[in-house]
Amino acid sequence: MVFSSSTFLLAFLPVTLILYFIIPCRPYRNVLLLVASLFFYAWGEPSYVVLMLFSILFNWLLGCAIQGSKNHARIPLVISLILNLLVLGFFKYEGFVADSINTLLGTSIPNLELPLPIGISFYTLQALSYVIDVYRGKVAAQKNPLYLGMYIAMFPQLIAGPIVRYSTIEEQVQNRKENFRDFCSGARLFVIGMGKKVLLANIVAILAEEMLARGGADIGVIGAWSGLVAYAFQIFFDFAGYSDMAIGLGKMFGFQYLRNFNYPYISKNITEFWRRWHISLSSFFRDYLYIPLGGSRVAKPRWVFNLFVVWFLTGLWHGAAWNFVLWGLFYLAILLLEKLVWGNLLARLPSIVQHLYSILVFMFAWLLFWIEDMGQMGQYLTAMFGGFGLTGGATLWELTFWEYLPVLVICIVAATPILPWLRAKLVAWVNGRKLKNFLECDIPNEKALATKSLCDYQGYLEEGRAAGTLHSKRSAVFSVILTLADIALIALFVLSICAIVSGSFNPFIYFRF
Repeated sequence: MVFSSSTFLLAFLPVTLILYFIIPCRPYRNVLLLVASLFFYAWGEPSYVVLMLFSILFNWLLGCAIQGSKNHARIPLVISLILNLLVLGFFKYEGFVADSINTLLGTSIPNLELPLPIGISFYTLQALSYVIDVYRGKVAAQKNPLYLGMYIAMFPQLIAGPIVRYSTIEEQVQNRKENFRDFCSGARLFVIGMGKKVLLANIVAILAEEMLARGGADIGVIGAWSGLVAYAFQIFFDFAGYSDMAIGLGKMFGFQYLRNFNYPYISKNITEFWRRWHISLSSFFRDYLYIPLGGSRVAKPRWVFNLFVVWFLTGLWHGAAWNFVLWGLFYLAILLLEKLVWGNLLARLPSIVQHLYSILVFMFAWLLFWIEDMGQMGQYLTAMFGGFGLTGGATLWELTFWEYLPVLVICIVAATPILPWLRAKLVAWVNGRKLKNFLECDIPNEKALATKSLCDYQGYLEEGRAAGTLHSKRSAVFSVILTLADIALIALFVLSICAIVSGSFNPFIYFRF
């Protein structure tokens, strides 16, 4: 089951919400969320629910053992690391490792062709963060296995993230306070995310799939670049849309997750890009791998090695294929060059040049991510740089990319903070103050990642009300605008539902995770 399905939207979610708010006490609500999450997962992966229950049980036992073993806590920690990584490695990488060894050594190790448990990479990293944080003393071990199970299996972020650390929601497990205000802001964010997924990502995915299927020789420069641009928007709006939906669902149930995307396509360099893209993953590798390895506070060769380990594993985490490893190592090379060679020069160039540089880098990276076959990738690259002419073997009319131009324009607007900037200008006007920097660049700062105020209309006015600078007439205008915004979101929700029910193209790109 996925968020962008009629089963989820018209049956599972309404029933779960009704039952959740009928139940009067917190413990039973938590158990309901666990049961609902297991049912959600079992809908598409019935046999692998047992695997998830096993993960919940052994991580709960080992977390308790770590907290109860003052002098020998490292032993259960190591056991947990080994078990989690073995489970992930076996189900996700067995076939990849077998095929790679067979190709390299000429052996005949069998590829078991195991179906990949959906979301195993996400919930495994969450379990690891919990156990490690218990060992570090950052969180207390959860005594109730059902509550830990709710955290690991929680359906909003189960199959597509964000990777939610237990430290983020530790207090919320038993002490969160659901309210109508958070529910409304969560519902708004959910609808926005669904619109990104269904009305943007799914539409441009058709163009991307068509151009890739036709091959570089048949589409030329125009077709190759339009297909790659479409894929770049598809993966962003699909992934960011799912994250928005997950964060919105969490708010509806009283949880406050952290932001996972912060307009990465406006970045001026690749270091900034990775502070804005899939923040929960990059921060996980930073805090649980890069820093424990020594981070940047080591000799330069060791620092390069630390970065190599992080980016090799980052690439491998995304999929069991060599193109993902190549994708990770490509980013490693670019980040090293930014740090050691051209970073200072880049910072002195005009902003537009910095943006164009970043766009070219991550577009080429998406090509590595997109195409697994190296021969097909080579042909596509040849097409991108004019090897097959402007349109290849097709006419401009046959490429059909022009049909998607209106959607691509909307994608450009939605991928930049134009609308948030207009909202921030409006809020500043209503509150009688000047606009501050509304888009934080300091992504490691958790305050910049907080989602409490996202889509919270009431909160937009509180600052001015508290400072005594709120203009009554302006606030009345603002209230009308917010009402119109809610009407627009209702229309967006209806359009998304219609697209889903009609059976429109609705790819699920998280199968490899």
